[in-house]
Amino acid sequence: MAPGLPTAMDRPHFIGIGGAGMSGIAKILAQRGAKVAGSDAKDSATAEALRALGATVHIGHAAEHLADDASCVVVSSAIRQDNPELARAAELGIPVVHRSDALAALMAGLRPIAVAGTHGKTTTTSMLAVSLGELGLKPSYAIGGDLDAPGSNALHGDGDIFVAEADESDRSFHTYAPEVAIVLNVELDHHANYASMDEIYESFETFAGKIVPGGTLVISADHEGARELTRRLAETVRTVTYGEAEDAAVRVTAIVPQGLKSQVTVVLDGEELTFTVSVPGRHYALNAVAALAAGAALGIPAAELAPALAAYTGVKRRLQLKGEAAGVQVIDSYAHHPTEMTADLEAMRAAAGDARILVVFQPHLFSRTQELGKEMGQALALADASVVLDIYPAREDPIPGVTSELIIEAARAAGAEVTAVHDKAEIPAVIAGMAKPGDLVLTMGAGDVTDLGPLILDRLSQS
Repeated sequence: MAPGLPTAMDRPHFIGIGGAGMSGIAKILAQRGAKVAGSDAKDSATAEALRALGATVHIGHAAEHLADDASCVVVSSAIRQDNPELARAAELGIPVVHRSDALAALMAGLRPIAVAGTHGKTTTTSMLAVSLGELGLKPSYAIGGDLDAPGSNALHGDGDIFVAEADESDRSFHTYAPEVAIVLNVELDHHANYASMDEIYESFETFAGKIVPGGTLVISADHEGARELTRRLAETVRTVTYGEAEDAAVRVTAIVPQGLKSQVTVVLDGEELTFTVSVPGRHYALNAVAALAAGAALGIPAAELAPALAAYTGVKRRLQLKGEAAGVQVIDSYAHHPTEMTADLEAMRAAAGDARILVVFQPHLFSRTQELGKEMGQALALADASVVLDIYPAREDPIPGVTSELIIEAARAAGAEVTAVHDKAEIPAVIAGMAKPGDLVLTMGAGDVTDLGPLILDRLSQS
């Protein structure tokens, strides 16, 4: 039986309650019986899902939104120090708790699996949540994306397993003490917080060092950054490697595309297993193998978990089909790092056959664009044509001289056909003028580019 509610969080107030990570924690607390309240910049389906669980959600940030009897205020690293609710908490002497500490408290007394890596965390966490649920293990989970409906990024389950996405962006994953940790890959990202690969490695080493005694690190044998991390750890933690590399402990011997699915064959503990992954792309197949290895490390029979993984059919924004109009399919991709962009475009190319692929790309963060704009442009060369929007700033202030033009120049240098569009409202008409029956359109990026899918479909239907 899962533990109950941490006393210090029986009346929590979340600043930014509608965010992917924050809303998940709020949802679990509400399901455990807490009196949850919070605020967000705008109303959303996620806010409505929280209200349906009994939470009070205010729109906009104001000091009066914070109740005097709140037991704590939960914040993420994106909340600025001048937030009026944060200032009010200081006046009232209400403790301020970081999102990661709140999540760590929810995992206490359970068997946590923490999923880390520069790419693939949400998908792998979701695969575990769905497959463990298929086996009747009733896991709790907290994911950075919705499985099938707003608010489905988290669940309080009655079982003893807690699956959580572990975010390295602000080092908050150092808070967790998992029984099993997954590291999918290690690359330089989040340039506002990490100045070098050495800092990234040190951060992941700290994360791995928090695995409980007797626990297991499941780590890629294919990704050079992950292999370097394995070398640096020098057997300080029990490690299980997975992948296509000859020396992988859980070795992938075949990945066979089957339309929008893949058939995967692995050798684990000397036994060969073949199972289906119900989403396209080699990278998603490898994520499923990571989930399989983690479950096995927790003691779940691989022969039972492997077929259960087929129940996973996707996460919102991870190559999610938004619809079809005028013979054109519109698909949404969360990819915002060059490696993710390349992986998703290669997956779509493999699944699409001769169909043209058109991309609407919105860069995410000025710092990421400054460091990786050239590589983003090169990734877009995998599409038949691309439209590039202005940078989505998220939590950052502009950096002089850093614009989408950095990406556009690199894309054109790589031979790509690319167009700059500064007004999002023009995108549906632009795409309707480009797309032909049989084409695939990808809206790509971590910002509000996702909102364009339905608008593009509406415009296409009028063509």
